[in-house]
Amino acid sequence: MASLAALLRKYRVEAGLTQAGLAEKAGLSEQAISLLERGTRRRPRVDTIEALAGALELGADAAEQLLHAAKIQRRPAAETAPPRPEPVRVLPRQLPPTLSDFAGRAAEVADLVKVFRPAEQLPETVQLAAVTGMGGVGKTALAVHVAHLVGDDFPDGQLYLDLRGYGPGTPLDPAEALSQLIRSLGLDDDRTVPLGINELAGLYRSRLAGQRVLIVLDNANGAAQVLPLLPGVPGSAVIATSRRALTTLPGFRQIALAPLSEDDSVELLAKIAGRDRVAAEQDAARSIAQLTGRLPLAVRLIGARLAARPSWPIEHMMTQLHDEHRRLDEFGTGESGVRANIAGTAEFLANSNQKLDRQAAAALPLVGLPDGSDLSALTAAHLLDVSENAAEQILERLVDLNLLSSALPGRYKMHDLIRTFARERAEQTLSEGARGDALGRVVQHYTGVAWRTQQLTHPDSRRLRLASPAARPLPELADTPAALIWLDRERANILGLVQQASESAVLRGYVPELALALFGYAEARSRWTEMRTIGRIGRAIAGDLGYHRLTAWLEHDLGIPDVERGDLTPSIAHFRASLTMFQAIPDLAGQARCCTSLSYTLELMGQPEDALAFAQEALAISLKISDHSVVGISHLALGRLHSRRRDHDLARESFDLSLLLAEKSGNLRSLARRHQIVGQAYLEAGLHAAATDTLLKSFDIFARLEDGNAQAESLLGLATNYLALGDHPAAAERAEAGLQLARAYGNQQREGQLLIELGKIRASTGDVAAAAVAWRQAVTVLHAVFPNDQAAALELLAEHHLKA
Repeated sequence: MASLAALLRKYRVEAGLTQAGLAEKAGLSEQAISLLERGTRRRPRVDTIEALAGALELGADAAEQLLHAAKIQRRPAAETAPPRPEPVRVLPRQLPPTLSDFAGRAAEVADLVKVFRPAEQLPETVQLAAVTGMGGVGKTALAVHVAHLVGDDFPDGQLYLDLRGYGPGTPLDPAEALSQLIRSLGLDDDRTVPLGINELAGLYRSRLAGQRVLIVLDNANGAAQVLPLLPGVPGSAVIATSRRALTTLPGFRQIALAPLSEDDSVELLAKIAGRDRVAAEQDAARSIAQLTGRLPLAVRLIGARLAARPSWPIEHMMTQLHDEHRRLDEFGTGESGVRANIAGTAEFLANSNQKLDRQAAAALPLVGLPDGSDLSALTAAHLLDVSENAAEQILERLVDLNLLSSALPGRYKMHDLIRTFARERAEQTLSEGARGDALGRVVQHYTGVAWRTQQLTHPDSRRLRLASPAARPLPELADTPAALIWLDRERANILGLVQQASESAVLRGYVPELALALFGYAEARSRWTEMRTIGRIGRAIAGDLGYHRLTAWLEHDLGIPDVERGDLTPSIAHFRASLTMFQAIPDLAGQARCCTSLSYTLELMGQPEDALAFAQEALAISLKISDHSVVGISHLALGRLHSRRRDHDLARESFDLSLLLAEKSGNLRSLARRHQIVGQAYLEAGLHAAATDTLLKSFDIFARLEDGNAQAESLLGLATNYLALGDHPAAAERAEAGLQLARAYGNQQREGQLLIELGKIRASTGDVAAAAVAWRQAVTVLHAVFPNDQAAALELLAEHHLKA
């Protein structure tokens, strides 16, 4: 006896029909025919076999044979089957429950509700929205919450389908997803559910036509998984969620979900762990919000742990989270934990058949290594040891999957918890040498740019002779402003990397040279706090490693921030120690530079004779070695000393020599800076006309160099000078212009000094109230960082009997 599969295939071939042709004649799906002929479905319904016999035009014996093979008895001819009752239609209500502790997202909820409750009664297009963001950011929670809010506007039901784009399990392919959706809409027999993707999509859209159904497509791995599942005509609506950007989906309202705000994170924690408890430990609760990266999944897991441990102080949990090596463990270790959530995205990339995806997966552990606040494509190129273009493509792919974010073109940021995961992977998959090599390339990259910047800002500096050759081509830095702006952008990253490298046995040897190379940038931008921080680290390491010349220069440069802050005694100690080191090497250029610094500082301390001796020694050494830069600086020091002694002719002669040497060198920055110092000396000597002329020259040259930070210092001198002349409008104008520049460049010390001067100007016109406002602002700006300048502001308030 032949099998049902063999008989059906025989009769179909004899009839000259394809499977598709037979399916069409019988009113069945091609999938149903295929399953029967493969023997997969051995006990079909009687009406299915009867439909096939009719379509094949079989005689009575052949039809009976087919029924027998299917183990079905034909109904007696006299017996008529009772009519099938119309099935009771059950409207699909598949939405998961909304979270009772849902918190925040007010703006996003409002935006989505507008999509599904438009102003017009009958939308002319299908209502579509996509919620995207990193794993654990709350995409599903938001989509389900909004779906419940607008559910009554879709009377024909709500469908929910987890597309499993990033696990757990294998992602649903579009055909499987459509089959599930069609069955959810009540079409579930062989004759109504086709096999092919196009037929499935057509049937799905036909079934939705004229209905109002809300469809939530959760956890999609891309637009290709969503596109076949969209309704074809207005009426129904779709909310799709994905860790990947879905911007290629046409007509979708895109909601890119960021982590919660700190307040909303604390609110979520309070809803889960208890309001009284969180209110009693507000600081600890806010710390937990930060340590969880304000990621709702992480906050929720910590809240649940606290709720299960009502006697635990929140501070204890906070202490546990401070340990980065165990932080992800605190956020759950199963499939619902943060680590598994991030790992799902990483594994999706690693298992992709696309080369770029696999490159992005391999890059993730390296991208998480640096301690900086963000990452440029160029820095990533050094980190990954690829071209900048290749690095950018890899980073953009990580952005697509929300493993990175990009607020500005070419700049990328990593969420703290993803960074923790990436570093775990780095330790698991990369050797210490590979990690060190990657970060070493970045340190060398920053060092090369810093030397190039110093070459532009201080082309005559003897420090430049200590520069190592750049390992890779440097970025295009056309001029000083471009170089300074480049380092402005990387400033926080460099600070983080210096600290990170200093703690690594593999990397610490790179730090002293980077610290020295950054002198030009720090001096040009008045970054005295950073110069001190980086200099101390570099100086300590250079001393440990026996880098004598680097040690001597870094020791010298540590005195500069102290001078600028008015801490003259420690600065003298640094300069003297540096001089001793240079003498031991010996290094005459370094000795000469130490002597000019000692001369300048001793003059400020009121020790003119000692200052004069060091200035003369500096001049003698610099003439001996033909160091014209230090010759000019020595004449500048001598000029200041002559001016203090009221020997104005000698002072002018020394100043003119210093300015002439700067002009001959072609170093405009040095020339502007010397005009600034000369102008200040003339101001202190009461030579106001000369001071005005010289300070204006410095301002103009700095304007040509686009150095607003230095312009602010010139404006401070001009404001002081005009106040001394009694020209209050001119003084106020210069002080206010200087304030704008100081604030634009983040120079708090200069801002505070200008506020002090502006207060003096207001007080001199009788407006003591306005003066008090300026001085109080100065106290706030200068607080803690610049105590000597702050003391000056407090003293002025006290003199005028004003409260601080």
